[in-house]
Amino acid sequence: MAIDTSAWSRRRLLKTSAALGAGLATPHFFVRNAWSQDQAFCNNPTGGNVVLGFNVPQSGPYADEGADELRAFQLAVQHLNGEGDGGLVKTLQPSSLKGNGILGKKVAFVTGDTQTKSDAARASAKRMIEADKAIMISGGSSSGVAVAVQSLCQDMGVMFMAGLTHSNDTTGKDKRRYGFRHFFNAYMSGQALGPVLAEEYGKDRKAYHLTADYTWGWTQEESIKNATEALGWETVEAVRTPLGAGDFSQYLTPVLNSGADVLILNHYGGDMVNSLRQAVTQFDMKSKQVGGKQFEIVVPLFSELMAQGAGEAVKGILGTANWDWKLDNEPSKILAKSFGEAYGSPPSQAAQTCYVQTLLYANAAEKAGTFYPPELIKALEDFEFDGMGNGPTLYRGSDHQCFKDVLVVRGKENPTNQFDLMEIVKIVPRDQVTYDASIFGGDLGPYEVKGCAA
Repeated sequence: MAIDTSAWSRRRLLKTSAALGAGLATPHFFVRNAWSQDQAFCNNPTGGNVVLGFNVPQSGPYADEGADELRAFQLAVQHLNGEGDGGLVKTLQPSSLKGNGILGKKVAFVTGDTQTKSDAARASAKRMIEADKAIMISGGSSSGVAVAVQSLCQDMGVMFMAGLTHSNDTTGKDKRRYGFRHFFNAYMSGQALGPVLAEEYGKDRKAYHLTADYTWGWTQEESIKNATEALGWETVEAVRTPLGAGDFSQYLTPVLNSGADVLILNHYGGDMVNSLRQAVTQFDMKSKQVGGKQFEIVVPLFSELMAQGAGEAVKGILGTANWDWKLDNEPSKILAKSFGEAYGSPPSQAAQTCYVQTLLYANAAEKAGTFYPPELIKALEDFEFDGMGNGPTLYRGSDHQCFKDVLVVRGKENPTNQFDLMEIVKIVPRDQVTYDASIFGGDLGPYEVKGCAA
């Protein structure tokens, strides 16, 4: 069953109960950390609802990911409000969630379209904060968008729980105190994937990179180059491609005459679908040999949604993923069942990270006993948790990056159905992808900001 996102206007609020219950009338002096309820901060909710803003690509090259993110956000809101089967509200450990909204207030939401453009994303987030009184912003499938919105949220004093963003910069040089990322990053992809590439294809390889020309593509290219060159690979060429190019034939034409025997596509979403399909069908690269070696194609970051779009072309392609619905653990099974019953398909990795981020924000508020952002930030910093499908996870306080196991995946040669297109080749333990926060620089900035309440 598909969900009709065309009916989701920016101001659409999740239907809430007219009777909010006696819990909403509880005097604030009975609430933990009640002193901070009187602090002036942006969009402090005073009524019976708390509004979250979900800012996703509803148009542009990452729109498929955005649609799945919206589905996940809606499901998370339902579960927080005590509706449906509760999903992962009941599996998060440790947990302060109660299933009656957030701090007794019904959760409502508004949506925006980032268009996979930084300026449009900032404008959309600003409208949700100023006009709709959103107290938290989440979403996005582009690191350029995430960096832009994260900076805005820091200035306005509103929490940003990043959706799908994979650039090292998001929690590196562009990190912000008010921003948190659950998704993994390009460095982790390189560290997880590099040894598998050397094992599968050997250490004497020549790589040609096609790279999306923005912050994610740049750091993905750098991370994979560093990982493969350390193992003996040579980088023949690295070419930047515009986001949303559509036709990549002019960029693919020189590859087979370059001496390279591996093409690395640092592309995501619709760009990955188009470039991979062209490389495999139009240029027939997977059937070629170069210098006596079978020509290979690698996609460092991909998902089931992209695999569906790429079709036959994705078979045998190696990459990495943040999560997969087929993981053999109870939270992953619960989320896949809940999402599948609601929408007729399993959740993508983008959906899972957005769902989890929404629950983690709510849990931080419950743990802190307030919506006052500095207290929520402190509740999330160095928070160790489990029960979200990724295994034991750390939200590191020094850069607000989550650390958890990383999946190396491959497009299945013989899928059993339309949703079973990727196989998990290796689960790389989180300690093998952990790094010193200082290597990517940046400064989180202050807890206290003037924000929109000034």
